[in-house]
Amino acid sequence: MFVELDLQSEVPIYEQLADQLVEGIASGMLAPGQALPSVRTLAADLGINLHTVNKAYQALKQEGFLEIHRKKGVIVQPGPLPTADETFKARLRRDLRPLAAEALVRGMNEQELTELMQTLYRSIQNPPSEGGTSL
Repeated sequence: MFVELDLQSEVPIYEQLADQLVEGIASGMLAPGQALPSVRTLAADLGINLHTVNKAYQALKQEGFLEIHRKKGVIVQPGPLPTADETFKARLRRDLRPLAAEALVRGMNEQELTELMQTLYRSIQNPPSEGGTSL
């Protein structure tokens, strides 16, 4: 799995990191039970503050994507991963609504938006080789 952070983005770095870790899990690049780098190691590799990595790891632990053990370290959840329950679907609708509205304002039609979403979904299922920091 590769991590690329945009330090100029308006999206907080910990959110970028958390999003990319979830994408790694979704794509199969990070397997259930796989160990992740320690907070200090990943922070050093990415050139970011260790508290930023810790915040991303803690957020993913709370959401059920990671387990954090004193002796084993950080691992991808070996058991069942979180499901697309109604709470998740409500959050997804809330997050996608402004993007759908902007796409409409900018002249995209429903088919273009749907095709874009399908392309993104499929690219996560079958990721191309990318550059970045390897986990």
